[in-house]
Amino acid sequence: MPKRVSLFVTCMVDQLFPKVGLAMADVLERLGYTVDSPEDQTCCGQPAFNSGYRAEARTVARHFLKTFESAEAIVVPSGSCTSMVAHHYAELFHKEPETLARVHALEKRVFEFSTFLTEVAGVEDVGARLEEIVTFHDGCHALRELGIRSAPRRLLSRVRGLELREMTPAEECCGFGGTFSVKFAELSGAMARTKIEAIQRTGARTVVSLDPSCLMQIQGACSRAGLPIRTMHLAEVLASR
Repeated sequence: MPKRVSLFVTCMVDQLFPKVGLAMADVLERLGYTVDSPEDQTCCGQPAFNSGYRAEARTVARHFLKTFESAEAIVVPSGSCTSMVAHHYAELFHKEPETLARVHALEKRVFEFSTFLTEVAGVEDVGARLEEIVTFHDGCHALRELGIRSAPRRLLSRVRGLELREMTPAEECCGFGGTFSVKFAELSGAMARTKIEAIQRTGARTVVSLDPSCLMQIQGACSRAGLPIRTMHLAEVLASR
């Protein structure tokens, strides 16, 4: 079991949600891990990859490999970025055997935050308390590419004072999808409105998810609709006392 974890904070967290990174570090340190966050880290390369710029994505991915190659474990507050490294780097470097071997070695040490807590650290109760009614949104990459569904719910069930109310459907996309929301803004907005209708039906005041990008999309839709609903990353919930 690793004693030191390296945080890949992602572009979204670095630029827009720094509190998520701090919350993640707080929870991990509370569990006894030594936490570092390499200053040389940049992006995982997913925006370029999804937009068809494979050469540019490889350049960014090589930098990621160089930056995190010596890490015991890499913990990520995003299902989509975790999936990019764990699943799609192999696609990027399938014609480069030496780099591909490095990718496969790294894949085994990259974990989405909730998965690291439940499967590596072996904990579900981190001592959190939050007096709140919440609902949980399943991000597409975490659910469909990484198969993450029960881990965050088990962690939320151990938060004192918290009531989890499932929305129907919880698994429907929020409409962000990275560049999808830019290229298909009208469709993206319609999907977000459908999502917030599902949230409203639960009566929850807070939406929790694993992906800051989903939270940004949902918070924007709620704000435009004038709804008193806030969003929180799972790490922020678990850091609550």
